[in-house]
Amino acid sequence: MQVALGGTFDPIHDGHRALFERAFERGDVTVGLTSDALAPETRAEDRPVRPYDARERNLRAELEPIADAHGRTYEIVELDDPTGVATEPGFDVLVVSPDTEAGGRRINELRREEGHDPLEVEVVDFVTAEDGDPISSTRIVRGEIDAQGRLTPDREGR
Repeated sequence: MQVALGGTFDPIHDGHRALFERAFERGDVTVGLTSDALAPETRAEDRPVRPYDARERNLRAELEPIADAHGRTYEIVELDDPTGVATEPGFDVLVVSPDTEAGGRRINELRREEGHDPLEVEVVDFVTAEDGDPISSTRIVRGEIDAQGRLTPDREGR
């Protein structure tokens, strides 16, 4: 199986790791990493995002052991378009989070328009932090939680 997923992945956290794990369980993986130009456009909030090269290095360090554990291969491609490589032929599965599921449906619409079979869209549930809310890069950048969802010392007990 050929699996696609995409994102900005800055910073990488346990929610991303759940996506990566599921993707590699399904097959060989192509990860679309948003370009420096696209990354701010995909954010619902205005926050800093590290440069592509730094994000790619960190992503590669995360993916390598998971790919090895599953005996899979992976490729990282730069995304300049929100629908990314998943609109191209050759993919079977798109792994998404609940907040990107609508984007997966849009990708399948585009694939149908191009005469390609739709992808199986696999939704991986959010990983929650200690407070029960989803782990997100935004919450980490704001200092609310760490990458594993633990409340930061100044947030505990709130």
